Amino acid sequence: MSIGAHLIELRKRLMLAAAGLVLGMVVAFIITDPVIDWITGPIRYITAQRGDDFSALNFTNVTSAFDLRMRIAFSIGIFLSAPIWLWQIWAFIMPGLTRKEIRYTVSFVAAAVPLFFLGCWVGTLVVPHVIELMWTFTPDGAVNFYNATEYYDFVFKLMIVIGVAFVLPVFLVALNVAGVMSGKAIIKGWRVAVLIATVFAALATPAADVVSMLMLAGILIVLFFAAAGLSMLFDRRKARRALKAGLPGSTV
Repeated sequence: MSIGAHLIELRKRLMLAAAGLVLGMVVAFIITDPVIDWITGPIRYITAQRGDDFSALNFTNVTSAFDLRMRIAFSIGIFLSAPIWLWQIWAFIMPGLTRKEIRYTVSFVAAAVPLFFLGCWVGTLVVPHVIELMWTFTPDGAVNFYNATEYYDFVFKLMIVIGVAFVLPVFLVALNVAGVMSGKAIIKGWRVAVLIATVFAALATPAADVVSMLMLAGILIVLFFAAAGLSMLFDRRKARRALKAGLPGSTV
């Protein structure tokens, strides 16, 4: 295909992906009420703890409520339309890939997507505790008015960060497959990985909720060692192939 044909194909794929996103946003907009009800759960808990109505979600201007619903619709719409736009991306780049590259790409996506959503689900368990913990620092006599946009951004970003943290082991395996890092190099950094996982879990969960911290840290550590073990297995397979091929310096 010529450059012009590639650009026409790209435009077609982008339009289909955009149409899928819009459709996902329309569906997501309908379910914004239960989402708002869920994210404001910690605020209702805080209000119940105080025994008053001093804590509330605050809309600072005329369009804030609509803006919040659009933000929610866009975020959820991306997830709902993921099968559409992921397929459009794949359909555009697949003709230029070799069979081996296609196999690696499919394996990477098949592992990364479920782990990301698993991380987001764990984030839904962690977020309410974080908000409740932050409330405990409010001095007596002060009022908690949570700006709706900033409140939602905090909840959404924290969930995304935890989701991405769950995908990082897949990137380690990808680096190993690409020949950037060996499995032994990955496993040698286990102390740093355990420290980072523990610190991340401690920051993402309330100090008093030790169970949540250990659960999150444990999952991240298990994923790291699974990635290291898989990388070492790949290294052994590469070494066997090199030995059979008679390459110098190859060992199993």
